[in-house]
Amino acid sequence: MTSTASLTADSTDSLSAACAAAGAAMSAPRWRALRDDHATKIAERTDAHIARRLKGEKHPVEDFLFTYYPFKAGQLAKWNPGPGVQLELADEADQTYFDRRWYTRSHAGTIAEVDVESWLDDRGDGAKFIASLLQSTLRREANFGCFGIHEWAMVYKLTEEQRRHQQVPLRLSHAATDAVVESHRIQCSHHDAFRFFTEPARPRNTLQPTRESMVANEQPGCLHAGMDLYKWAMKIGPIAPSDLVVDCFDLTLDIRTLDMEASPYDLRDWGYGVVAIETAAGKAEYMDRQRVFSARAQALRQRLLDALAYVGVHAK
Repeated sequence: MTSTASLTADSTDSLSAACAAAGAAMSAPRWRALRDDHATKIAERTDAHIARRLKGEKHPVEDFLFTYYPFKAGQLAKWNPGPGVQLELADEADQTYFDRRWYTRSHAGTIAEVDVESWLDDRGDGAKFIASLLQSTLRREANFGCFGIHEWAMVYKLTEEQRRHQQVPLRLSHAATDAVVESHRIQCSHHDAFRFFTEPARPRNTLQPTRESMVANEQPGCLHAGMDLYKWAMKIGPIAPSDLVVDCFDLTLDIRTLDMEASPYDLRDWGYGVVAIETAAGKAEYMDRQRVFSARAQALRQRLLDALAYVGVHAK
């Protein structure tokens, strides 16, 4: 039998389901162990970022998870078991921990659980859009032929002073970087990637994605669509169990690594490799890794959809 001390956040889904099915509250020692394990996992993933931020230092890969996505480490560290799970509150500290939005307390304040009704009132409409986007992407055929040209299109025809990540050099000359863009068919389907294209690069894209066309355009091979699963997990708040949020976070960081290794930037001094997508070997490596990430993303999309369906939110 698993002891309380050895419980991990990975067991949250099954443990929560068992408690919910039995109609019993999860004991305080049991959920505290899950909470503390979650806090440790988040610290392992965020402590370096916090230390750099205090020193005013930047990281070209990892900072993306805290600048592009507007979620702080403290938000990540808050543990959520998911809806339908009652939690025993044994003392004042337990009560304080769940004294936050979209939680309710009952039985004279001794039991806490997600307040699904309140959450639906506040976030239900937005959650329907998220469900529609996840569902349409899940069912669409994946495209693995983009080769990450979106990152190159973001520096196309820019001067050295204009480009982002100025602390990191380009891997090729400016002229050679522009030539990579000009020699490839660009087919970026992701609105939030496309909006960072330079003006000269935008007409070169075969699509002109907009926020309104996200449900119609996003596809499961897209790196940015995979990274965004972390955003959607955080957007639905306590409806997504914390172990699901951590899995989405980890996928985002892994994808971001490929995104930048295949970019025009030279990150070798930062300890990263090079995926030279301007070569046949680089294209093959990119596609191989892209397929693995797509499979991981599809599984997480289904888990997010299952979490939403549990509280009655479905695609429009």
